[in-house]
Amino acid sequence: MEAFFESRSRSNWSYDTLKNFRQISPLVQSHLKRVYLTLCCALVASAFGAYLHILWNIGGYLTSFACFGTMIWLLSIPPYQEQRRVSLLMASAVFEGASVGPLIDLAIQIDPSVLVAAFVGTAIAFACFSGAAMLAKRREYLYLGGLLSSSVSMLLWLHLASFIFGGSAAFFMFEIYFGLLVFVGYMVVDTQDIIEKAHLGDLDYVKHALTLFTDFVAVFVRILIIMLKNSAEKSEKKKKRRD
Repeated sequence: MEAFFESRSRSNWSYDTLKNFRQISPLVQSHLKRVYLTLCCALVASAFGAYLHILWNIGGYLTSFACFGTMIWLLSIPPYQEQRRVSLLMASAVFEGASVGPLIDLAIQIDPSVLVAAFVGTAIAFACFSGAAMLAKRREYLYLGGLLSSSVSMLLWLHLASFIFGGSAAFFMFEIYFGLLVFVGYMVVDTQDIIEKAHLGDLDYVKHALTLFTDFVAVFVRILIIMLKNSAEKSEKKKKRRD
C-alpha cells in the first residue's frame, strides 16, 4: 500500500490529469459505465434486502447461504444469458442486504446518523480508490493481488482460530481493521483487473459488478462496525460523566 501512496504523491495531479482516460479505450469506458450502473442497482437491491429484514427479521444464516448460492449459480451461467445473470445478481444483493440487516438494524437503534456516515464514507473511499486505479498506469497495482489473497487467507485462519479458541475484543477489532485495509486494497486491484480484462476482451459486466459489490459491502460492514464501537464508547463516557 505504501507504493500506492508514494506513486500518487510523485504524480503531477491537475484537472487535466483527472480528465485523462486515454489509456482506457472507448469500448472499455463504455464497459465500465455498465459495470458501475449495475453496481448501483445491486446496492439499491441490497438496501431493499436490509429493509425486508427490518420489517420481517429474515436476515441470518439462511440468507447468507442463499446469497452464496446465488453467486455460485450466477458464475456458472454463460455470459450470453445476460438477463438471467442480472436477475441472479439482484437476488444475491437482496440476500446480502438481508444478511447485513441485523447490523444495520442495530445501527438504526443506536444512532441512525452512524449508518449514513458509514455509507457515505464507503462511497467516498470507493470512488477515490477506484478513480486512482483508473488514472494509474495499466497493471500498476495488479501485483498487489497476490499479497491481498494471502492476507484474506490469513484473515480466514484468524477467524477460525478465534472461533475455536475464543477471542478477545481487541483481537476482533484487529480482524476488523486488518480486513478493512485488505478490502480497500481490493477496490484498487479489482478495478485495474476489470479494466485489464476488458482490454483483453472480457466484457462480462455482471461478473465485474459482482466483484466490486462484494468489495463495497465488505468495506461498508467494517466501517460501520468501527463507527458503532466508537459511538458506543462515546455514549459510555457521557454516562460516566453524568454519574
